Amino acid sequence: MTYTEPHKGRLLIAEPSLTGDVSFNRSVVLIAEHNEQGSVGFILNKPLDYDISELVPEISQSFKVYNGGPVEQDNLYFIHRVPQFIENSIEIADGIYWGGDFENTITLINDGTITAKDIRFFLGYSGWDSLQLKQELSSKSWVVTSNVYRSDIINKAALTFWKEKMMELGGDYLIWSNAPENPILN
Repeated sequence: MTYTEPHKGRLLIAEPSLTGDVSFNRSVVLIAEHNEQGSVGFILNKPLDYDISELVPEISQSFKVYNGGPVEQDNLYFIHRVPQFIENSIEIADGIYWGGDFENTITLINDGTITAKDIRFFLGYSGWDSLQLKQELSSKSWVVTSNVYRSDIINKAALTFWKEKMMELGGDYLIWSNAPENPILN
C-alpha cells in the first residue's frame, strides 16, 4: 500500500529517477522517526564491506554492517526486534526498535542471546529537516509504502530489496525492476 505522507515505521522507496544521488539511488529506507522537526531513517539495502567486529572489537560475532545514510557516518546505530533484552530501546513500529543499552547489547551478542536475525547495524543515518522530505516527496523522489514485513524486515535480503519493491509497485515501475543500476550500461 502506498501513502502520500511519511510516518514512523513506513518505508521510503527511491524513485527510479533518483539516479544522480549516490546515497539514495535504489534505496529502501525505514523511517525510524517522523515529526514536525524532521525525519530520521536507515537505508536497509546498502551493505558495507564491514563486519561489526571490525568496528567494535569487543563483539566476537560476525554481523554485516549497512550504510544507514549520509549523516554521521562515523557513528554506529542499530535496529532490533528484541526489546525484552535491550533496555532503553525506542519502538519504531510493529515490533521493530531503535537503539538501547549498547554495552548490554554487546554482552548479549557475545553470549548468543542476540543473533543476526534479531539486529541490524548501520554506519550513519538518513535525515531530513522539517520541510526537506516533504519537498522531496512533492518532487517525486520517493514512494511511501507500508512495512508489510514488520520486524522481519531485519532479515530482508538487501541486494534485491529495491527491485522487489519496484515489482510490488507494478505499473510503470515494472520496467525498472530489471534495468541496470547505471543506464549507460544498458
